Amino acid sequence: MKRLTKDQVINMHSLLIKSSGGSDGIKDEGLLESALNAPFQTFAGEDIYITIQSKAAKLGYFLVNNHPFIDGNKRIGILVMLVFLEINGMEVACTDNELITLGLGLADGSVSDKHLLTWIIDHS
Repeated sequence: MKRLTKDQVINMHSLLIKSSGGSDGIKDEGLLESALNAPFQTFAGEDIYITIQSKAAKLGYFLVNNHPFIDGNKRIGILVMLVFLEINGMEVACTDNELITLGLGLADGSVSDKHLLTWIIDHS
C-alpha cells in the first residue's frame, strides 16, 4: 500500500491554495502528523483500519477535522483522500458538487467518518 508523505501533502496544500485561493501554511504540525498517521495505526501488530477505503476515510476525516493548516483544510482533506485512493488503484466516480457537500459535511459534523467510508465504498 502506498502512502503520501507529510512533505507531499504540504506541497499539495501549497498548490491547492495557489490555484484556489486562501492562506498557505501549517497551523499545527503535530495535528498534521496525527491526521496522516491515524489511518495506519496498529494494535497487537494488526492494522486497525484494514482496507484502503477505511484508511482513505480516516485520512479525509482527520485532515478536515484536525485543522492542521491555516486555510483549506476541507479542500486538502478531500484531495488527499482522493489521491490516496488513486495511487492505491481505486477510482472514485463523483461530481465536484458531491465533493463540496462532503467536505462541508465533514467540517460541520453532519458527515461522520463512518458515513465517509460508506460514501467512498459507494463511489469506488
